Amino acid sequence: MQRAITTAVFAIFMLPAGIAHAQFLFGPQHTFWPGQYAPHKHKHHHRQTNSETAPEPLPKGPLQIIISIADQRVSLFDNGALIARSSVSTGMEGHPTPLGVFSVISKERWHRSNIYSAAPMPYMQRITWSGIALHAGVVPGHPASHGCIRLKNDFAVRLWHLTKRGTRVIIAHDDVQPPVEITNPHLFQPKAASASSEFQTATVATKSIGTAAATQGSPVSNAETPEAASLQVPGSVPAASAPKKIVPISIFVSRKLSKLFVRQGFTPLFDVPVKIENPEEPLGTHVFTAMEFQNEGTAIRWTVVSIPDEFPRIEGATKRRETPVKQTALSVPSPDQANAVLNRIEIPQDTVERISQLLTPASSLIISDNGFSHETGKDTDFIVVTH
Repeated sequence: MQRAITTAVFAIFMLPAGIAHAQFLFGPQHTFWPGQYAPHKHKHHHRQTNSETAPEPLPKGPLQIIISIADQRVSLFDNGALIARSSVSTGMEGHPTPLGVFSVISKERWHRSNIYSAAPMPYMQRITWSGIALHAGVVPGHPASHGCIRLKNDFAVRLWHLTKRGTRVIIAHDDVQPPVEITNPHLFQPKAASASSEFQTATVATKSIGTAAATQGSPVSNAETPEAASLQVPGSVPAASAPKKIVPISIFVSRKLSKLFVRQGFTPLFDVPVKIENPEEPLGTHVFTAMEFQNEGTAIRWTVVSIPDEFPRIEGATKRRETPVKQTALSVPSPDQANAVLNRIEIPQDTVERISQLLTPASSLIISDNGFSHETGKDTDFIVVTH
């Protein structure tokens, strides 16, 4: 009997490292959600007050990561609903974290800095090729990094397993309003002729991704197409044929350039001029995300996150010995303001139709007063720096 017990104990300690790690991340002793909390009941309006929660394992829709510099906090949204929140440490004075709209462009489990003496950056998710990334690190409760966003280790591990290349990252100085649903006739909708087929494919996508994650728990390869799934619509192609890839598009409208740009995955497709009503007036920065098909693929549900742009300090405030007033273009963003922005932009009809044919869930529309950053380039989505 003693020999049998000894053998069993030895066998447990000889489990392969990968299996042990998977059990640590996804085993029942490390559930992602408290049992009493139902995350999707509080869609769009829930503001969580506890300092940290862990994300749930299987995303139900597009993920959005929103970071507040002032609050030193990261919020994770799944399909428009808040599912996790944790503290962070961003760039200190002299090494600020850039503000704006980014996306995950590469991932490494064990990375070392190419700039700062090979400093360890575990569970790294890069958002610029110049060196800004989310990664596990020391989170002292105040800005302390050289520009990166440091995450608590447990949160960094779980977040790394949830995201893909292309996951949207928004960095603002102050906390921004969570994603809210928006409807507007100027928002792109699926092309009716292809909607049914695309709806079938997207439905298969959701099931395939969920099944794969539940059975394997494997991390996403860096070579994977951004936010894409390899799928096959039943009966559409022979079994021996390559599966169809669903690759979301990103649309960027710049008031500064008076142009619309389109990328699919990280690949530029085309750009066209657009007309903007009252072009001298600011638009702010808004990120619209296509969440899911509706009405059997004939429509798509959109959400929006608005990031107020700060105006310069008011002239003459110092002379009057008054405290400088910090104003914002959109001090309290709302769907009404985002709707007003959409109504000011005139896009050529042939461009609307072309985009509608490419539209899938997880596609996005970014509207900004700014142009895209010089960081936008090969193997990136649009990068829009607001400060």
